[in-house]
Amino acid sequence: MALTVMDSSMRYGLVSRSLHWGMALLFVWQFCSAAARVFLEDTAIEGFLWGTHSQVGVVLMALVVIRAVWALINASRRPPAVSVMAKLGHLALYGLMIAVPAIALIRQYGSGRSLDVLGIHLMSGGGERIEWMTNLGGLLHGELGWALLALVVGHIAMAVLHRRLTNHSIMTRMA
Repeated sequence: MALTVMDSSMRYGLVSRSLHWGMALLFVWQFCSAAARVFLEDTAIEGFLWGTHSQVGVVLMALVVIRAVWALINASRRPPAVSVMAKLGHLALYGLMIAVPAIALIRQYGSGRSLDVLGIHLMSGGGERIEWMTNLGGLLHGELGWALLALVVGHIAMAVLHRRLTNHSIMTRMA
């Protein structure tokens, strides 16, 4: 198979595949950092992983925007969805991949704390606390993050099941 940059009706191109698998690795890191925060609180592992959580979250949000723009550019060339449910599942994944970090950024802004990501100053600190913003983040960020994990696990399970039940490997479109 030739390495093509653009997507085709049979297979995703190099850019789509790189974004997919690169983001998958970063999401594994994010979910591990969140799990460490819950299950390994006040340990060196939690300190190490959790210290990167907001940085990786902002990078992932930027990548999902890039990925969505790339998907729109390639919309007429991409492999078709295997079902309406697959299409809805992907829309839910994209929605949560945007909503979860957006809510965290709202909470961060409302906290009045600064935010620097990879040496880039995104938010100044010292501002007044905005209660509704911090409450929104406290209420939804973690819960929607775990919902995103459940969708990711479902996404993986459905790809495997599709292969087993139809003997057609849709995974080769993204591999």
